[in-house]
Amino acid sequence: MSTKTILIADDSATMRAMLVAVVGALGDYRIVEASSGFEALRLLPRDHVDLILTDINMPDINGLELISFLRTNPNYKNIPIFIISTEGSAQDIERGKQLGADEYVVKPFAPATLQQLISQYLSKTP
Repeated sequence: MSTKTILIADDSATMRAMLVAVVGALGDYRIVEASSGFEALRLLPRDHVDLILTDINMPDINGLELISFLRTNPNYKNIPIFIISTEGSAQDIERGKQLGADEYVVKPFAPATLQQLISQYLSKTP
């Protein structure tokens, strides 16, 4: 079985480090980090990515714009995307899901909840 790759896009180095720790506790996943939506788009053609974790509020290209682009691109439209954001209103969650996010996790969150979702989605992909 090949190692699955998770892209973490968040402008906060602290949040990226926390997400790396949460994902790392699950086992042997390769993690690619991006500090903005623009950097995530730059990294995607270089790496096969199995799952994307993105914040909404980022410089350059925000998480919603990133999702919108990915869902209209045939190369990336089937990659599971989780929004991880402090924006937690019903309207925010609905908008994220309408744009194509598979899951919406509101910060702060229980690491075990995110780990369960990651395991669930990555067990589905070949």
